[in-house]
Amino acid sequence: MRLKQKLQNTDMRLSSALCTIPSAAITQALAASGLDAVIVDLEHGAVDYGSAHAMIAATAGTDCAPLVRIRENIPSLVKRALDLGAEGIVFPLIRTAEEARLAVQSMHYPPDGVRGFGPFIAQSRWQANLASYPAQEQGNLICCLLVETAEAVDNIDAICAVEGIDLLIPAQFDLSTDLGIMGQFEHPEFQRAVAKVEAAANKASIPLGNAALAEPQALALFERGYRLVASFDILWLREKAAEMAGWCKS
Repeated sequence: MRLKQKLQNTDMRLSSALCTIPSAAITQALAASGLDAVIVDLEHGAVDYGSAHAMIAATAGTDCAPLVRIRENIPSLVKRALDLGAEGIVFPLIRTAEEARLAVQSMHYPPDGVRGFGPFIAQSRWQANLASYPAQEQGNLICCLLVETAEAVDNIDAICAVEGIDLLIPAQFDLSTDLGIMGQFEHPEFQRAVAKVEAAANKASIPLGNAALAEPQALALFERGYRLVASFDILWLREKAAEMAGWCKS
């Protein structure tokens, strides 16, 4: 089952990992673990395009969708990530409905969008060919928007009215930072902002995702109607290494 189908099934709770480590082996292990998606991070991580392609390819043979978080909402960056075989794009810093509309259009070929043609690598990832790739894969692509600013919260109803958004994620650290209350997730202003995003997404029937570093966080999000939770490869690695180091200290 492709990720778009999973998101449309409201009974499913979905898992994912943000991959900041440029390693096909790590991504392959995560994909084989049963995760529903991995997000290859081209915004904050150490991943370059060669590594991104290897990481995307490493998900083949699993039920795990390879998404790519680009560094900026620019159509040429979207085109390149999709042409590497990505199943979807995570767009950072979407502030307005116009920016959301550009994000959606950059994922579609004309006349529905502005994506240039060249899935020379993507055709192999999805066992297609140049002629069949557009019809076979266009309907499976995921458009995920990150809500990271106060401006985005102010415009959230208009953003959610844009057709073609598959997933919305209120990014906790970026949003709290932009609000001037970095990491203060219990602050009333942050809580109001997130509640406004949740209400708009639910009204528009757009699935919500968020970060969860432990099971209680994940369960709390699912209870609030979230559909997808994400953690981080590098945090998992450091946490487990620190745990082992602790075994050796008196």
